[in-house]
Amino acid sequence: MKEKIRMGMVGGGKQAFIGAVHRMAANLDGLIELCCGAFSSNAENSIASGKDLFLPENRVYTSFTEMILTESKLPASERMHFVSIVTPNHLHFEPAMLALENGFHVLIDKPITFSLAEAKALKQKAEETGLMICLTHTYSGYPMVKQAKQMVANGDLGKIRKVVVEYPQGWLSNPAPSDNKQAAWRADPAKSGISGCMADVGTHAAHLAEYISGLQITKICADLNILVEGRLLDDDGNVLLKFDNGANGVLFASQIAAGEENAIKIYVYGEKGGLEWHQMEPNTLTVKWLDQPMQVYRTGNGYNSDIAKYNTRTPSGHPEGYLEAFANIYKNFAQTISALQSGEKPSPEMLDFPGADDGVRGMAFIENVVASSKSDQKWFDFKI
Repeated sequence: MKEKIRMGMVGGGKQAFIGAVHRMAANLDGLIELCCGAFSSNAENSIASGKDLFLPENRVYTSFTEMILTESKLPASERMHFVSIVTPNHLHFEPAMLALENGFHVLIDKPITFSLAEAKALKQKAEETGLMICLTHTYSGYPMVKQAKQMVANGDLGKIRKVVVEYPQGWLSNPAPSDNKQAAWRADPAKSGISGCMADVGTHAAHLAEYISGLQITKICADLNILVEGRLLDDDGNVLLKFDNGANGVLFASQIAAGEENAIKIYVYGEKGGLEWHQMEPNTLTVKWLDQPMQVYRTGNGYNSDIAKYNTRTPSGHPEGYLEAFANIYKNFAQTISALQSGEKPSPEMLDFPGADDGVRGMAFIENVVASSKSDQKWFDFKI
């Protein structure tokens, strides 16, 4: 890389959990510099947040419109290369579209937009401009997830027959206090969209199922539930799946699974064997064979695939977790931008991050699951 990739941020101001995570991830490899931001719709909060991050006063903005338009007029050697959008769902589309229209790459926290129509519009604009969209489906960034994906792609498990993925959380088992901002916007249809739990964590599960298996969901049969009285959006759901190779699957997502933390797990079964990976023990991949003993793969060992090694930073026995997985997405995105800036073709390793297509499929998953749950039809075609 000839220079650091400069990042602007929309959202993620004081006391915003996910914004801080994005900044730590972006900073981990030293490839990205936070150069500007519009950190809050509240001007005072945005300015205060910029001061806390030691940014120059003239690079702290009070709106995303001001930031994007002002940055677009700066010399190429100074302006940001991409914008990271870490706002609630309903505030993704406008800054992303404006950034693309003004020549900036875009990174967005999932789900990509408020609706499928918006996701399609962003994808089309990115294709028109030749700019990149990155989506932070964090769990695809773990080395052992990449090892699992490579083993499936190599045919080690044979033809895939079944995929089971679950994402139980318990943090919304009771009505959330009024001052819990994270819970408030996720439970508000005007900010979250047509789904709560399935939009928030079900999309992660669906993406992980398709990422590791290399398959696409073609049919669903969904049952969404609201189990906390007074809540307007689903807080629990179960989905039967069919994939494009004939495999079947099960997806379970819940935010009322009392006692659970972030227990996303996946099981993939083929003709020759199966594998399983648990996010809360992320450095271990278990592979079970039909006709030989079980194997345990661990992050950082020489027997892992090249793509797993490419996304590993430390020797075996030194655990890599959530921030490193998040950082892998930022690292690969930054290296892709750097290659494009230099007129070079990004390598497959660089391009290994969720993009606009994943964003469209994620929004289609939400809309199809909600429609299926409302329908009396058993199997519902997955429409995009």
